[in-house]
Amino acid sequence: MQGADVATVRTALDDRDPLPGTRGFAGAVDGRLVRDVLGRYPLFSEPDRLEWSPDPTDLAAPTRLPAGHVRDADGDDHVWSLPDPEPFGDADRAVAAVRSAVGEAVDAVDGAPAVAFSGGVDSSVLAARTGGPLYVGGFPESHDIQAARAAADALGRELTVVEFDHADLERAVPELVAATGRSNPMDVGVALPLYLVAERVAADGHERLAVGQGADELFGGYAKVAAPADDDRLESDTVRGATREVIGELPAGLERDVLALRAAGVEPVAPLLDDRVVAAALRLPTDCLVDGDDRKVALRRAADFLPPSARTRDKKAVQYGSLVARELDRLARQAGFKRRMDDHVGRYIDSLAE
Repeated sequence: MQGADVATVRTALDDRDPLPGTRGFAGAVDGRLVRDVLGRYPLFSEPDRLEWSPDPTDLAAPTRLPAGHVRDADGDDHVWSLPDPEPFGDADRAVAAVRSAVGEAVDAVDGAPAVAFSGGVDSSVLAARTGGPLYVGGFPESHDIQAARAAADALGRELTVVEFDHADLERAVPELVAATGRSNPMDVGVALPLYLVAERVAADGHERLAVGQGADELFGGYAKVAAPADDDRLESDTVRGATREVIGELPAGLERDVLALRAAGVEPVAPLLDDRVVAAALRLPTDCLVDGDDRKVALRRAADFLPPSARTRDKKAVQYGSLVARELDRLARQAGFKRRMDDHVGRYIDSLAE
């Protein structure tokens, strides 16, 4: 069993409890395969459902177990769904709950794993409370490297910068596609910076990498959540409804990230996806998610132990902040895949993977 002991999972099954106090789990229990409600650990099995693995490359015909499901010889059963609690009645209570949950979750991390550090509030919380070495990756002029340097200075911490070049992308793309089974430009663009940084972390002798995954989804970090009525990617026209929609996208992204990081040689640690943090985030009222131009309001207020610049700094999506998306586009065009072609970057990625 990954992520939790079997007794805890048995109790969660008996009680139909989606948040039993873990950071997720996946594995076998009493002849059944199980995967937690947010899919924080990947799990695949063969079509006969008898042979399984957390790594799809171990299997001849891997079939994903969906998040929140149990699989046995008779098929899949959806047993866990996220609760839909009433929001906190006032902002101070909401922020206090987030402060407590985040502090307990991050402080419970064993030892001092390396930290994937972009300079935003998520990774700054991890840096400040775990004490592990900080790593950032990107092309030399990238926003992420500049932001991470400024935030590390504010925290008084050393920073290891992993600078990418085109040869890194050309080498890593086929490795990443093989590990994750995904070749679309969005997934590759998100996973590549993680993968390249994790390779350096592993080469430096670290076995674990703390990541801030989940914070944007749980705490209202996406621009589309701030104005859901104007975004046709969302069905909901409310901030809280849109937040639940993007939380529902977590299993797919987490599977990709975990597989990429493991392929690079490290085990991810994601304390901001702890059940305690999830439970607190699900109760946030609208003004603690988005307030005018401010997003992740409750998390920023709760992180009052950080320097103001680290609490308030905006960050870009990793594929843009690292300039990986830009440089994949550049490489695609140099290889003859012009922008006038449909999905020119995707075609370029497929050519590398072949």
